[in-house]
Amino acid sequence: MEIFLAIVQACVVLGAIVLGVRMGGIGLGLWGVVGTGVLVFGFGLAPGDLPIDAFFIIIAVITASAAMQAAGGIDYLVGIASKIIRANPKRLTYVAPLVAFAFTALSGTSNIFFALIPVIYETAYRNGQRPERSLAASTVTSGLGITASPVSAAMAAYLVLVEPQGFPLPRILMITVPAAIVACIVTSFVQQRIGKELIDDPKFLKRVEAGEVEMPPVLAAKYRAKLAAEGGAGGGVGGSSSADAAGSATATDAGNDTSSGSGGSPASTVEATAPHEQPVPKGGRSSAWVFIAAIIVIVALGLFPSIRPQVPTGDDGETEAISMSIVIEILMFTAALVIMIMRKVKPAKVLDQSLMASGFIAAIALFGIAWMADTFIGGNQETIIDPLGDLITHAPLLLAVALFIVCGLTTSQSATTNMIVPIAIAAAVAPGVITAMWPSLIGVWLFPANGSQIAAVETDRTGTTKLSPVPIWHSFTIPMLVSWVAVVGVGLLIQLIP
Repeated sequence: MEIFLAIVQACVVLGAIVLGVRMGGIGLGLWGVVGTGVLVFGFGLAPGDLPIDAFFIIIAVITASAAMQAAGGIDYLVGIASKIIRANPKRLTYVAPLVAFAFTALSGTSNIFFALIPVIYETAYRNGQRPERSLAASTVTSGLGITASPVSAAMAAYLVLVEPQGFPLPRILMITVPAAIVACIVTSFVQQRIGKELIDDPKFLKRVEAGEVEMPPVLAAKYRAKLAAEGGAGGGVGGSSSADAAGSATATDAGNDTSSGSGGSPASTVEATAPHEQPVPKGGRSSAWVFIAAIIVIVALGLFPSIRPQVPTGDDGETEAISMSIVIEILMFTAALVIMIMRKVKPAKVLDQSLMASGFIAAIALFGIAWMADTFIGGNQETIIDPLGDLITHAPLLLAVALFIVCGLTTSQSATTNMIVPIAIAAAVAPGVITAMWPSLIGVWLFPANGSQIAAVETDRTGTTKLSPVPIWHSFTIPMLVSWVAVVGVGLLIQLIP
């Protein structure tokens, strides 16, 4: 009977998640609370612990991020990222994923990646590269930045769970950061070999023939030669429309080139037709550095607990360092206030920022799902959790699979963290092993249900970045799987180091 009730309760939990995902937005968190209500009132389970610390860490971080955005700090960071990407066009498939990862880790949100998508696409297109390679790889590796960021919502949830196990923030980052960097490089290496070159891609050539997109100027001469070899400008594969498209691209190239009297080179074309840089608002730089300084202090206090304020633990006179949850909350709220005072940002403007809305959604989602998961786990410790824990203990890689699949289904790294990680902790799996497998949250890209994926597909006018009728097979599938295997494998090796 106990097993039957536990299975029914599990169905309630899964049903709440499915309904929440379908509703989207704060719906995931609200359905989580409703699921908790069903477990408490319908099955008599004791309510789980409220995820207060994780909730307020997210609110604190997102307040500082929104203040920075209102002051132009996000524009400043995006400007730096854009310059790095455009300065290395030949190594774009390697540079763009690393930049996407680094800036996501720095800001604590993958929302910053949205602004980089058109930059990556334009750089690839103007240099005659297949945009799918850099776009798909960068989209995926931006997700690795979430588990390598000291101020992401997922890290807030994870830190609250493992810090009491004696595994503080610096030890988490010492595993997730280098593992993610290696995964970025491995993913780029594989992705560089995905798909045909742009000039040989049938789908792109059809778009050129239809006049939907022009042949990049740097490929125009090669394209004309290809058409001539296949039957001339009046026939063959390309036909006259293809030749006209290539000629149009060449004419544009020549008309824009004012830096050379010899007809121009591909490099000069890219320089001449580069998009105009969006000016950074006054104060953007200083607000970004205030935010970055707060992150540096957070990491430093995590590395050296002895420099944190010491508080009494009881009546025996012993003291201990305040938790990193409190450190993050204090410093992030303080950073937000400093930015607002220094740059004279009005509170109402901070509340109007897109980051504030997305952060609030993440906080509500985490609150509802974490509360429901803790209620379910606490009420079914002996019936379900202990057997699952034994299974994970004997086959630890199942933890990585569970994190990957559940994150793909919920599309929420923080919610997945609060659902799966407590099971591993209850099974006494070593925190280092759990941390090594935690980046399996890269499974968030399993289904094309994320804004970054859709934006990348819609931005790529060449048609190389694509979805397919099979939901789990798309341009992001291979880089996602490569990143998953690489980040978990390297993480497991790192955690073995004493």
